[in-house]
Amino acid sequence: MSGHSKWSTIKHKKARIDEKRGKEYTKIAKEITIAARAGGGDPESNAKLKLVIQKAKAVNMPNDNISRAIKKGTGELESDALEEFLYEGYAPGGVAVILEIATDNRNRTASDIRHLFSKYGGNLGESGCVGWMFDRCGLIAVEREKLTGDVDEFMLQAIEYGAQDVRDDDEAILEVVCAVEDFMAVKEALEQEVELAEADLSYMPQNEVAITDEELAMKILRLIDALEDHDDVQNVYANFNIDDDLMDRIQG
Repeated sequence: MSGHSKWSTIKHKKARIDEKRGKEYTKIAKEITIAARAGGGDPESNAKLKLVIQKAKAVNMPNDNISRAIKKGTGELESDALEEFLYEGYAPGGVAVILEIATDNRNRTASDIRHLFSKYGGNLGESGCVGWMFDRCGLIAVEREKLTGDVDEFMLQAIEYGAQDVRDDDEAILEVVCAVEDFMAVKEALEQEVELAEADLSYMPQNEVAITDEELAMKILRLIDALEDHDDVQNVYANFNIDDDLMDRIQG
């Protein structure tokens, strides 16, 4: 399991998806509200809103929920003032962690997140303490079995559409990496060719920490799970890598 990978996060959480659906809707609704507040309520002229609505539909979020979140962002419905910012820190083993936060109470969230890091053996750091270890990018995941042609052909296509790289280090998944400004164009081009498993903006680590000790791996995953469970944490990114055999032992 690679800490940066959105697809790996999906695999890790799959068994608990039903139980987390309500929480997922709440987090996406926050994203929709923030996007609508920043760029207006029309997804055709607001690329960020368009992307988040696509994410909402991908998890079968009801249209009423989407509409309500947009209206909160445009001011048609009353809404708490949400702030977006990053927290940075360290998980056990010196693993770097970045959290994307959306909250209406910064003091409450700071206290909660500091407590979670401490409880699970990590440390909440100062702004900038680990951010330099990550690159902001677009990340698109495609299941190999969905490809209509061969992998080499798909890679060439992705590069032609504007991707910077295609990562081929997972047996089931190909990861297309692109610049933030090219993300929507690459995503929409690839969507014409193949069904996408996941597509979002991400923080990708420049280097990864290989985790081979089972106890340490479990400590890291407990912290990541606890952070992901928090209502104000939109996304978690980290620079650890746990190989499949060790993940199988942990999950088995």
